[in-house]
Formats: sequence, structure tokens, C-alpha cells
Amino acid sequence: MLSGHFLLSSGRHGDRYVQKARVLERPEVAMELAREIASWYEGVDVVLAPAVGAIALGFAVALAAGARSLFAERVDGRMALRRGFAIESGERTLVVEDVVTTGGSALEVYDLAGEVGAERLGVAALIDRSPAPPPFPLRAVLRVEAAAWDPAECPLCAAGRPLDSPGSRHLR
Repeated sequence: MLSGHFLLSSGRHGDRYVQKARVLERPEVAMELAREIASWYEGVDVVLAPAVGAIALGFAVALAAGARSLFAERVDGRMALRRGFAIESGERTLVVEDVVTTGGSALEVYDLAGEVGAERLGVAALIDRSPAPPPFPLRAVLRVEAAAWDPAECPLCAAGRPLDSPGSRHLR
């Protein structure tokens, strides 16, 4: 957990950043977390994760649950199944996300699962740092209280604090 002034993947600015990649770089730790998440749900057929950040965790949860591992990618600004991935109508599908901040990507993938007729079990995440309950059932390993602001309203910017972008989406 880092403290400072961060550009989040949502585009908002925050005062705390969860370096989840450092947890997932250790397969034994990732699998321990994945087994915990998989234990929350029965009869998972498919684990569906948004690319790119949640692919490793989604794979680990699928392995722990004895399920297929799929990921959704952005195509023309929308999450879509590519690479021959498909979910059959009625398949029990769990969306796995690494960190939920605004819930935008998780909601897109959750909606995608519904559009293809999956039985949606909910969204499971490593970290829930959302400011309000999201519009989907969410369960997370850890809940983190952290402030986040639109860039134009960020008090850390106003105070002249340098902005750090440790994530992969906003590489400088």
C-alpha cells in the first residue's frame, strides 16, 4: 500500500495506491488468495476477468475453482470476448477484478456476461476501494478506504504535490 498522489487507472487522482502486481508476482501468494476467493462461490463454470490487470488473478481463481478462465478486452471502446472465447447460456460465471475503484471495468464485464446469457454469480476482487456500493454484487478480500478526486478538483494537485503513475494504463 503506497501513500502519496497517484493517477489511478480510472483517470481519477488518489491518495493511496494498492500495488497489487507485487502480490500477484508471487504465485504461491496469488494461489492462496485465489483459493479464498473461489471458496466463496459454488459451481463456477467460467471465471471472466477484464484485461489486462486482472488476467493473472482470474486465471488463478479459475484454477482454484476448477473452472475455465476467460478474459474480456476492449474493442472499439467496449469490453468484448475475443480469441475464440465464448460463454454458453446458463454457465455460472464469476467476474474477477483486481482492484475496484469506480467499478467501471467490472460493470462492463459483468454486463457482458449477462448479454451472452451467463448466470452471473457476482464480482470478486482483491481490493474494493470503491467510494459507494457498486451496481453489482461485490465481494473483496480487502476493503480499503481511500480518497479519490476528479483531476480538476484534486487537493493534492492544488497543493503542488507531484503526481505519480505507478500503474500500467498511464505509463509516461
